[in-house]
Amino acid sequence: MSEGKKEKINVLSLFDGMSCGQIALNKAGIEYENYFASEINEKAIFVANKNYPNTKQIGSIVDVKGSDLPNIDLLIGGSSCQNFSFVGSMIGMKSEDDIEILTLEHYLDLKNNDFNFKGESYLFWEFIRILKETKPKNFLLENVKMSKKWQDVITEAIGVEPIFINSKFFSAHNRPRLYWTNLVVDEIKVENKDCVYDILEEDATFNKNYANWMLNKWGDKTRLDAFFNANGKASCLTANMAKGQKATYCVNDDKEIHKYTPIECERLQTVPDNYTSGVANSHRFHMLGNGWTVDVIAHIFSSLKGEEIFNNFSNENV
Repeated sequence: MSEGKKEKINVLSLFDGMSCGQIALNKAGIEYENYFASEINEKAIFVANKNYPNTKQIGSIVDVKGSDLPNIDLLIGGSSCQNFSFVGSMIGMKSEDDIEILTLEHYLDLKNNDFNFKGESYLFWEFIRILKETKPKNFLLENVKMSKKWQDVITEAIGVEPIFINSKFFSAHNRPRLYWTNLVVDEIKVENKDCVYDILEEDATFNKNYANWMLNKWGDKTRLDAFFNANGKASCLTANMAKGQKATYCVNDDKEIHKYTPIECERLQTVPDNYTSGVANSHRFHMLGNGWTVDVIAHIFSSLKGEEIFNNFSNENV
């Protein structure tokens, strides 16, 4: 790349959701020519297209073929985490017959023989398939903290060690995540000091009666204090917030409770206010819980500004 010249790139986003990847690229000042998005959730697609009308939606990841796409400079995605998460099933990647899937070749063999799979975390292998097919210059995969067994399976398949980053260093949100990337990620030198109070809307109210109801429901005042005090970081948002999970609430020192609004959840994820508007709140909560903390991704993308951003990608495992 010649000095002073900005090269636009082709981006392929798998499991694109509401397109946090585009928000992060824009925050990081990275220009792109085409943004191909693989997503099947209609509400998330609506929000992505509302904010980024030029998004090229290409459907389900299982139908994406590298041969149908131009040269891809950046491949990104956050594959389904429920079967990896310590608060999920933790079964990892398995067929319905409880056959563990440890390699891409094994997955493709099962897929070609019409095996069914448990959950959705097995779709990680579709990410690897497309990584091999497109051979992007740079890539990023995000997922939750998980058992060493499955972390090692992912690391072996993708060919790089994961980087651990907690969103609390970028926002008022406690969100520990693993990032596998061939980008050079700068050390985080300054911790974000925001707490929940800093992201609440001006008219946010705390309700004493509701707090009593919640404590009666869960019966554990100690845990409520430890994880949800508005003087600290918010608990990790989840896709099931609309169902009333604990991550949906915070409390003040008087044990009064506040339920987060969609805008407050957007702020926790460093997403622009009202970015997810236009759909029901339940859908907004769901996609925000599934989404990325944008400022973390923008931090990772920041190395794309350098002159050496388009290193040829080569890895024997991929």
